[in-house]
Amino acid sequence: MRGVTDAVPPAVTDPWPAPRAHGPVDLTVSLPGSKSLANRALVLAGLADGPSTVHRALRSRDTLLMAAGLRALGCEVHTDDADWRVVPGVRDGDAAIDCGLAGTVMRFLPPVAGLARGATAFDGDPHMRVRPIGEVLTALRALGVAVDDEGRGGLPFTVRGTGEVRGGTVTIDASASSQFVSALLLAGARFTEGVDVRHVGKPVPSLPHIDMTVEVLRRHGVEVDDADANRWAVAPGPVAAVDHVIEPDLSNAAPFLALAAVTGGTVRVRDWPERTTQPGDDLRGILTRLGCAVERTADGVLVVTGPDRLQGVDLDLHDVGELTPAVAALCALADGPSHLRGVAHIRGHETDRLAALATELTALGAEVTEHADGLSIVPRPLRGGVFRTYADHRMAHAAVIIGAVTDGVLVENVTTTSKTFPDFPGFWAGLLPTPTPAG
Repeated sequence: MRGVTDAVPPAVTDPWPAPRAHGPVDLTVSLPGSKSLANRALVLAGLADGPSTVHRALRSRDTLLMAAGLRALGCEVHTDDADWRVVPGVRDGDAAIDCGLAGTVMRFLPPVAGLARGATAFDGDPHMRVRPIGEVLTALRALGVAVDDEGRGGLPFTVRGTGEVRGGTVTIDASASSQFVSALLLAGARFTEGVDVRHVGKPVPSLPHIDMTVEVLRRHGVEVDDADANRWAVAPGPVAAVDHVIEPDLSNAAPFLALAAVTGGTVRVRDWPERTTQPGDDLRGILTRLGCAVERTADGVLVVTGPDRLQGVDLDLHDVGELTPAVAALCALADGPSHLRGVAHIRGHETDRLAALATELTALGAEVTEHADGLSIVPRPLRGGVFRTYADHRMAHAAVIIGAVTDGVLVENVTTTSKTFPDFPGFWAGLLPTPTPAG
């Protein structure tokens, strides 16, 4: 049985030879905590009325950047142990926040920075400068926060906080990211008038992530009205100090469950919640459509057994776009053509995931047609080669799935997976050890 540790990972070759499965797998794994839940819990812990603890916190680049950002805003965040202690505070003076490649840091912390006193400068990795944030910055200005981005509508920018935010009603177009809505809701109870967010435009993607935000806010005693479609209102008031126990990251389960699917083996993931707002829970239905047998046991273990041959699928992944890279890899290994649609918004994730998937799967031999909002994939015999990740952890997931059943796949910058999974290369390689030669 395998689990995640905080051990310092060894150096990783780049490009990294993807480990090959040598027959059906039979594995039980424990996965690290959800980045999405952990970073929401950390933000609300920083805004709460007193100290609290985030138990089983994910230790990854994204969560450590969030902890560092909250410290820059005046909070104490103690990350030495598995359980992270947060003591709220308000900074008085200027500071800088490194967003890295973390969309949650770039989008969730500017509204919090408006509640600090002083200028907070935001910047991040080069890839981050092309990710959308303009709607959040425009909304903050409408709510009474001074933001200086020199007309870029993205990183770098500076939020000039006065210690309070007026708040009120604001209309945004959140069709590029559900995080635009969550960013305003998370800090909204601390605004003088609360916040009433109205969405106009194409449907909001990844609605389960907004449901997650609403659920976490209510756990902190915050009053949220989400009765009407495309409107979310947070009443002004206290944010109770609440301890959180972080669920496993279900989206990070995708490559592991895919091992069962592509090898015809069995993979068990422990601690799968009975009820959750995580989009990764949709893996159960997706894998069933692909031909896998899927069962959650009474003691919370998700068991997936792969078929002799994967079936092609036609899927609308609009609400679970983050699963697209792993699902696309499975479709490239299926017996028939597949169409994935509804995910135009993932062009604005860590990279343009649709263009990247089409390029890299085609380079390994698949027949891929890129559409405005998705991909059509016709499986062909695959070959080895370098699979580029574009500094995107989900692209690395797609690469290792292909590499598990294809000789000679080399994953460029596999360590980008540290964004949400500590030492993913070591963990993955431990599941698929090189067989010992006979004799």
